[in-house]
Amino acid sequence: GKPVYAYLEFGMLPHYIIAGACDKIYLPESGDLMITGLRMEISFYKKMFEMLEIKPDFLQIGDFKGAAEPYTRTEMSPEFKKDIEHILDGLYQSITKEIAEFRHMTPEQVSGIIDQGPFTATKAKSLGLVDDLCYYDELGEEIKKATAATTVKITESYGKKKIDTNFDGLTGMIKLMEALSGGNSTSKKTLGPKVAVIYANGPIMTGKSLNDPFSGEVMGSETIIAAIKKAASNASVKAIVLRVNSPGGSALASDLIWRALESTDKPFVVSMGSVAASGGYYISMGADYIFVEPGTITGSIGVVAGKLALGGLYNKVGITTEILARGKNSGVMSTTDGFTESERKVMRESMEEVYELFTSKAATGRKMEHAELKKLAGGRVYTGQQAVDVKLADEIGTLQDAIEKARKLGGIAEGTTFDLYNLPEPPNPLEMFLGPMEVSSPTKTPGMQADYLIKQISTLLPADARKILAANWFFELMSKEQKVLTMPYVIELK
Repeated sequence: GKPVYAYLEFGMLPHYIIAGACDKIYLPESGDLMITGLRMEISFYKKMFEMLEIKPDFLQIGDFKGAAEPYTRTEMSPEFKKDIEHILDGLYQSITKEIAEFRHMTPEQVSGIIDQGPFTATKAKSLGLVDDLCYYDELGEEIKKATAATTVKITESYGKKKIDTNFDGLTGMIKLMEALSGGNSTSKKTLGPKVAVIYANGPIMTGKSLNDPFSGEVMGSETIIAAIKKAASNASVKAIVLRVNSPGGSALASDLIWRALESTDKPFVVSMGSVAASGGYYISMGADYIFVEPGTITGSIGVVAGKLALGGLYNKVGITTEILARGKNSGVMSTTDGFTESERKVMRESMEEVYELFTSKAATGRKMEHAELKKLAGGRVYTGQQAVDVKLADEIGTLQDAIEKARKLGGIAEGTTFDLYNLPEPPNPLEMFLGPMEVSSPTKTPGMQADYLIKQISTLLPADARKILAANWFFELMSKEQKVLTMPYVIELK
């Protein structure tokens, strides 16, 4: 309800979309807008694997479930390409429509302008992408003109909590230890009504959540289930919001989280962020109501299983392997060879069972006929708007919209003050510092020493190279889990 102004020195598409929600956008004369449209580049590793004599052996359920294609092909399959084109069209339409609305243009005009990018500040102003040009020290005068205010004081880092960093002497040491032990929780402890907001971020794996140097935050089923139980058992919590940002992961972990949510008798609303696909959709599908953002990547209802057979690489570097086995399918998880026909058969049967569970539970959650839901599955991926159109989600909305819906469903009267109970509670600084050491300690085994060293070296690589290495989480997951529910790609707006 108050005037909001955006100042950009250099803006890419995500920055500009945020700035677009403001009343006015300013750039300095030397500023730039790097808005050039959308582009997806998908790398394929089959030829590299052939050079290294590594055999990728993957199975998939769903013609559009292309999660393994980068490892088994040199280019997109027609189904994969069709899915990508569908997503790009949906995202582009959403972005041009949004920019058109806040810059008072038509989507066709915006599309024509984008084709002229990138933009200098002068060009951006002449095309109506920004309102005016000024330097930061001139911003106060610009705001005075826009608001007719007589004086303007700009307060930087407004609302940011000041931290006492004086740790001198014994008192300072006590303050430091209190800070490291997590003395202050972000979750409110009042006795009034609450809405629990559970943050489900990152690839899904069994075990506890952690931060990985490659893939960032990883969602552990044990951590999320504990958070769900904590919210469900708290009498002051009247409803639950699950905020999902996940490309999926372990089928087992996804199902365990889904079950924990199904078992609570409290209203349950989902707010999807940038991505809530495959396993990320699985944990969401039982919600009473699902909010998506226009560009949320969701759906991808399908199953992938497989492994990298490293026997050829072992031979290439002089490693020989002798196998002794009992049991027809004893090599199903071995990384030495690909699947035998018998192993392939049992894996496919197992995957089909998971796919039936996935689609039937999704149909129940979305109140559809199973056959109708299956037409939307097969690994197909949707933007948020497309998901609403086909009824895989209910409404376009923000996290705040989801909280408001949860308030209503939880019976908290309008106008009643209620608190947000954020879960899982963030680790205290000491745990944040020591936690990764537990996962990546270089002192436990020679193998872990090498893994730790690789991860440390990776931090020195360019961002694009690190993204290629980030595929490591997919192979790590495959080595631990027989069946996975994961996205075939990661989409980032630049």
